[in-house]
Amino acid sequence: MIRSVYGPTAIRTTANLITLLRILATPVVVLFVLYDKGSYWSAAMWFVLALTDGFDGFIARKQGATKSGAFLDPLADKLMVFATFGALVYLGRISIWLVLVMGARELAVSFYRTFALRRGISVPARALGKLKMVSQLFVIELALLPNYQAFSWFIPPLMILATALALLSAFQYFRDANLAS
Repeated sequence: MIRSVYGPTAIRTTANLITLLRILATPVVVLFVLYDKGSYWSAAMWFVLALTDGFDGFIARKQGATKSGAFLDPLADKLMVFATFGALVYLGRISIWLVLVMGARELAVSFYRTFALRRGISVPARALGKLKMVSQLFVIELALLPNYQAFSWFIPPLMILATALALLSAFQYFRDANLAS
């Protein structure tokens, strides 16, 4: 059994610090993407930002998950993914329509989680939701590369896959909610 370093109400945790740094780094990465219009530097910055998503979760599981982390981590995920998606839409590298569908899904699931939390029900991330996140991180990485045109045939199907995973995971959350009622 893993002994928690932090209690569930702790705010100043190592994982939360990493998550906060991810939130603060996101606008810098997005500005770099917009200014540089895709380079190995922006792709490398994104890669590091994406790695910190898994790293803060790993640390939280080792040291003890907190309520603040359960709020901040998904917020950081949405901020970094959709801010970067916005920059890539602006640069014409991905479709706005799929981003809008994924954004609507995020809003719906976030409202559901908030509603469930008010009823005292925790809605943890599921494997399908994590796979959705990984697919989003990967498609963004490809679209940020300076030679993204070499992958241009692969980016739309990956966006469709990420969107499908987003919708399937939302369906899974809502189906589970109906079963729990």
